[in-house]
Amino acid sequence: MFPLRDHNPSGSTPFVNYALILANVAVFLLTLPVAGDMAAINAFYGEWAMIPARVSSGEGFGTMFTSMFLHGGLMHLAGNMLFLWIFGDNMEDEMGHLPYLGFYLASGIGAALVHYLSAPFSPVPVVGASGAIAGVMGGYLLLFPKAKVDILFIFIVFFRIFPVPAWIMLGVWFALQLLNGVGSDPTGGGVAYWAHAGGFIVGAGLTFPLFLKLGGTKFWNRTHGHPPHPEAKYRLSPTSIPQVRRRK
Repeated sequence: MFPLRDHNPSGSTPFVNYALILANVAVFLLTLPVAGDMAAINAFYGEWAMIPARVSSGEGFGTMFTSMFLHGGLMHLAGNMLFLWIFGDNMEDEMGHLPYLGFYLASGIGAALVHYLSAPFSPVPVVGASGAIAGVMGGYLLLFPKAKVDILFIFIVFFRIFPVPAWIMLGVWFALQLLNGVGSDPTGGGVAYWAHAGGFIVGAGLTFPLFLKLGGTKFWNRTHGHPPHPEAKYRLSPTSIPQVRRRK
């Protein structure tokens, strides 16, 4: 399941969410000149990416912050920014601009800490905004569990787009991070599943005081589990491609 969009535009302009997306894209573009030089990119990651073994030696604590703005490739960046674009605007709308920024950064650092605790002596650099974005997703699930999210479902040669409640899409995503985390070696390369799961839990926990302030389950009753804004209505545009009838 791959999310494409939600049906819940924010009530105000999400300036911070836009700025975070631009910052991630800008940093990625700045790293392109050294992307083809393995020695240079390894040196760059060695300085700015989070390396658990380096943190265990008492160095590089700041990389828990800097690593969340680095990405290992275009698809890594594009996937993360799509998730941030979909889920971040409503969280910023509900939290406010500066509190949302603090929430995002705290979620990213919390995710980095969870990954560090899962493999404190790993020499593998960790990069990506996915831990912070997982925190956004965890908060989104708590506040807006029934919000509609359009997903692209792919099964071998079967493709279909359909809306599902956020709790299904995000719940399945979180469960997959836990299952993959249990079955993976966090000291090796690949996806940092524990950073994802940890960021998700941290984000939900950081959002909980706001949830209580809004009324807890009474907030769900008022909003029916959706962001408190008019829902967007999407319709498929008719195609302009002419139909060709088969000759008999």
